Amino acid sequence: MHLIGLTGGIASGKSVVAARLRALGAVHVDADALAREAVAPGTPGLAAIEARFGASVIADDGGLDRAALGAIVFADPAERAELEAITHPAVKAEAQRRFAAAAAADPDAVVVYDVPLLVEAGGTAAYDTVVVVDARRDERMRRLTQLRGMDAGEAVRRIDAQATDEERLAVADVVIDANGTEAETLEQVDRLWERVRT
Repeated sequence: MHLIGLTGGIASGKSVVAARLRALGAVHVDADALAREAVAPGTPGLAAIEARFGASVIADDGGLDRAALGAIVFADPAERAELEAITHPAVKAEAQRRFAAAAAADPDAVVVYDVPLLVEAGGTAAYDTVVVVDARRDERMRRLTQLRGMDAGEAVRRIDAQATDEERLAVADVVIDANGTEAETLEQVDRLWERVRT
């Protein structure tokens, strides 16, 4: 098994890269999806979040009110660390289970762990290849505000809550420059695929 750690700042184009790798035959494990599963209604994760952050972060349907929780954790790094202490262990355990299942099904599998907080979580040595999708801050701001409709202040808070571009680039084995067209980005992904398959 070849394990790729795929990361990039919010709105960098990481989803485009992940989708292409999946289409080429990689097994895709999405840390954000695992995090959502870890705090689904009825889970110990959601109960721990309610106990720590209060009933105001629970929606009327009993699920997590992501906007309410986001307003708390993206405004205060200490609160964000508290949330991560609840969710990260569950996400890591489930990711490891899925890596093992992929390797058991195909010892030659290429597994892409799509993890926005790879740098923040540390442990880059666990990956055979660390891929960083890179886009300029102004381009990411444009995507968040114009394409996703996010308020500019919220976009800044989300970007600033993550590792810096320099911190991400420092751990990269491969950098995908996603400032250009989607076709240019995909060409780079195809070259990456050739590299990891040889």
